[in-house]
Amino acid sequence: MSVAGAAASAVTAPSTLVRQERKSRRGLLLLILGALSAIGPLSIDMYLPALPAITSEMMSAPAQVQLTLTACLIGVSVGQVVAGPVSDVRGRRVPLMIGVAGFMAASLLCAFAPSVPALIAFRLMQGMLGGTALVIVRAIVRDLYDGAAIARIFATLMLVSGLAPILAPIAGAQLLAFTSWRGVFVALSLMGLVLLIGVLAGVRETLPVERREAGGLKHTLRTFWQLLRDRRFMGFALTGGLAFAAMFGYISGSPFVLQEIYGATPAQYSLIFGGNALALVAASQVGGRLSGRVPPVLLVGIGLSASLTGAVVQLTAALAGFGLPGIVAGLLIIMLGQGLTMPGTGALALGSQPAQVAGSASALMGVLQFALGAAAAPLVGLAGSATAVPMACVMLGLFVLAGLAFTILGRAKADKVR
Repeated sequence: MSVAGAAASAVTAPSTLVRQERKSRRGLLLLILGALSAIGPLSIDMYLPALPAITSEMMSAPAQVQLTLTACLIGVSVGQVVAGPVSDVRGRRVPLMIGVAGFMAASLLCAFAPSVPALIAFRLMQGMLGGTALVIVRAIVRDLYDGAAIARIFATLMLVSGLAPILAPIAGAQLLAFTSWRGVFVALSLMGLVLLIGVLAGVRETLPVERREAGGLKHTLRTFWQLLRDRRFMGFALTGGLAFAAMFGYISGSPFVLQEIYGATPAQYSLIFGGNALALVAASQVGGRLSGRVPPVLLVGIGLSASLTGAVVQLTAALAGFGLPGIVAGLLIIMLGQGLTMPGTGALALGSQPAQVAGSASALMGVLQFALGAAAAPLVGLAGSATAVPMACVMLGLFVLAGLAFTILGRAKADKVR
């Protein structure tokens, strides 16, 4: 080998090792971020099988125990509003560590709650601190990636967060086989400990000091006001929020519709729910693969069209009496569309903003999702309980509104964030 060849090999080998190390580090970061994005579904859903046991042990009314779920949802929303702007000013890593450590402590407090009111208070804390992780994960993605790459990363994260709502109740039920409901919260606390170790080991600061926002409450409010007035951002954020609300309508209405109206057994319902979630995850992965070759705005348009089609199929099946197969077919088409819509709208909304306000933008997106979802869930039962038409109408209406927000507000200048 010549001297020149040896020198070239000596240069190439270290550069290859550096690339491999960076790729490995990036893979670890995505794994940690995906696990953090599952905090919300885990804290909300994992203890659901234990609600009857909590009601019995605490000798409380079911309605009061259900407030523990409401408190967690409120906490997730409030936590995002607070943590997003704070991370724009203080950086991502320290607020994230505080949020995950606080989630671990709040989960342990839930395990030792002496009464339902105390459990409600601790669940509010748990939701707020879990919301911190959710909002900062999205901000970190915006710090590190631009354009179509954001959609690819969101699709990867959805692989974890999309499966979490399916696996969380199953895991909770399995834990209840050999422990009490308090053990479920101990398990959540241990998960928080594992996540904290992951953050300490694998998440570096992604927002340098020179790129951080400066200012106090007045500046934060001004940032939110600017975001609310940003037509592109609000168009994409509303599109995603309305689509997310349709998911809440499905989650709150489908157990009753599929089991009580159409006679599906619990086992059949689990299969249907699981199949729809897998369709959502699969579509998101396809969308992630296509990002960079297909503009995110086009993927969102295709996703919304599919969801609208599925909602029409579902409503037609409910009105024409096609039975369970027609309803399930409509839901499956909707979930395939959602797999393209949800990551794409998040990428477009955050991609339209500079990285230094990514925390505030992510917070506003999260609040829109949970606020619209909380408003949509009870609408499913307002028009009676003898038919699937209310659920179908609510979901169709939300997808129509999402399409209008996307077309009128976001789509007009979407070429800037392709």
